[in-house]
Amino acid sequence: MDQDSTIYDLLVIGGGINGVGIAADAAGRGLQVALCEMSDLASATSSASTKLIHGGLRYLEQYEFRLVREALAEREVLLRNAPHIVHPLRFHLPHRPHLRPRWMIRAGLFLYDFLSTRVTLPRSRSMVFGQDSPLLPAFKRGFEYFDAQVDDSRLVVLLAMLAREHGASIRTRTRCTAAVENDGIWHVTLEDTRSGEVSTLSARMLVNAAGPWVSQLASSVLPHANHHDVRLVKGCHIVVPRIHSGDEAFLLQNSDERVVFVIPWQEHFSLIGTTEEDFSGNPADARIADWEVEYLVRIVNECFRKSISAADVLHSFAGVRPLVGSNEKSASKVSRDYTLELSLSPAPVLTVYGGKITTYRMLAESAMLHIRKVFPALSGNWTEHAPLPGADFASREALINTLSRRCAWLPRSVLRRWADSYGSLSLRLLQGVSTAADMGTEFGHGLTAREVDYLCREEWALDIDDILWRRSKLGLYFTAAERESLGAYLASRDSA
Repeated sequence: MDQDSTIYDLLVIGGGINGVGIAADAAGRGLQVALCEMSDLASATSSASTKLIHGGLRYLEQYEFRLVREALAEREVLLRNAPHIVHPLRFHLPHRPHLRPRWMIRAGLFLYDFLSTRVTLPRSRSMVFGQDSPLLPAFKRGFEYFDAQVDDSRLVVLLAMLAREHGASIRTRTRCTAAVENDGIWHVTLEDTRSGEVSTLSARMLVNAAGPWVSQLASSVLPHANHHDVRLVKGCHIVVPRIHSGDEAFLLQNSDERVVFVIPWQEHFSLIGTTEEDFSGNPADARIADWEVEYLVRIVNECFRKSISAADVLHSFAGVRPLVGSNEKSASKVSRDYTLELSLSPAPVLTVYGGKITTYRMLAESAMLHIRKVFPALSGNWTEHAPLPGADFASREALINTLSRRCAWLPRSVLRRWADSYGSLSLRLLQGVSTAADMGTEFGHGLTAREVDYLCREEWALDIDDILWRRSKLGLYFTAAERESLGAYLASRDSA
């Protein structure tokens, strides 16, 4: 059994958005931080979101004013700190008079504008749909408002890189199997989920940020820590060929009081979601059910000129949210707010429940208030004005032009993808590259050995899905033969 002789200040268990957000914030304040994740970064809920940075317009109906205000403030922070992976997104909301009266929606949008600190995005407005609208002719009037779109899994990876820049040790494919306290120090047993090798690590404090596994970890590994009941809620999305040619997204009302987003995604596709249903079992086994596909298809067909069917679904994904238990009958109405629980005996454990992609940074700052009780000398807040790795560029087009001059032989489509994934880190990827041959084997759709090597070396990628779904979305394009070629290359790297 290997033993890490370092006594870390903080061990964060869980490599989703909350875990890496806390690890980055704590490391930037001078704590010695380690993070372990049993699979890949963002391998569960944090890569199965609706890909939005938003206040949550529908949360206003549930009187979640603080959550909405906080999320809207964070929308501006992320647009500034991560311009390569967070982009403004215009929404159209068609009015369906039998569901919500017009005055109610207009009042909600007015409140949405009022609660936000709008620096980047315009205010909402009423609108009339013309003959060129992709909606059915029955939809004459509606509303326009703005939020933002994010590459959720890349946000997690960039935060892990930020944590590493501040000295954090990031360990993927590493499961926490036991934790024993001795003289105020946690002695944690870790298992490499690929090799089965076991190691130990010591830390003064633990953070349980295991997402939908938070209760399982709390009861099996940390049974002495206080913890809340958790309600698991599954949300599913489908991906179909692009429904409309415009760059706007749509928010569709439904008779069950839920809403469904239809969002332009990856140029050629539409992302549609989400469903919200209670879930039991292993979150890793969450899948979309046939009735959920039909539910999303039906709502789209009630609104759009271009109809779709289940046969059009090219890809689907399901994520499980760990929400603090509620007596609310409808899963869609359970609060998306976060809860933090600190236990100081026998040694400190902070448990994280709930949360949203949008508010991860505020959750991390709230976690620091609890962590300061253990480390009183902890320094102050710093992340609000801290650009994420790759964010130091003047504009997307200027960056693409710089890359084009640097490597004129690279297709413009590849440069656009790099700008939206890596930002200025694209230049790091190209270090030592002089010719197209230096990029190595191309596996398909512009993905080369050079990029794969970079992802494995710098971004903890290990297998096909890490690369094709969480570091990129090239899985939407890759054929079975192309996946096999990439898999063979990764296997050759492992054996080298």
